[in-house]
Amino acid sequence: MGKRKRLAAEARKEANKGVYFAKLNSCPTSPRKMRQVADLVRGMEAYKALNVLKFNTREASTRLEKLLKSAIANYEAKTGTRPEENTLFVTSVMVDSAMMAKRLRTAPQGRGYRIRKRSNHVTLEVGTTVPNSEKKNRNTASLNKVENQ
Repeated sequence: MGKRKRLAAEARKEANKGVYFAKLNSCPTSPRKMRQVADLVRGMEAYKALNVLKFNTREASTRLEKLLKSAIANYEAKTGTRPEENTLFVTSVMVDSAMMAKRLRTAPQGRGYRIRKRSNHVTLEVGTTVPNSEKKNRNTASLNKVENQ
């Protein structure tokens, strides 16, 4: 490995030391269904989010629950301390589309309909501070404009 790449890799490692995350790659659930569950827990306290995911009936919630437990375990491993209640938050959840398996389904008159079996990548990040949501900032800014008029 060249010197430039080594320096970049070391800088990336240093930046990741303060970040506690877990990744789930090639999850065989459509990204839209996973995003709907991810929106439930984004910005929530970690142990409250575990309860929400545990009692949710969607299939994606069990996968996200396991991922959140892994992120909490990564936090414990990196810091060496157990997180207390109300100190660990889900700072970000990113759901990206992954490989798409394409199949053909027979259709009338010699045609074939394409079936796309979607999958996704999920990155869940936990931290000790409450994330600043841009949507909340936008909503309060628009309310302030209305009140000022």
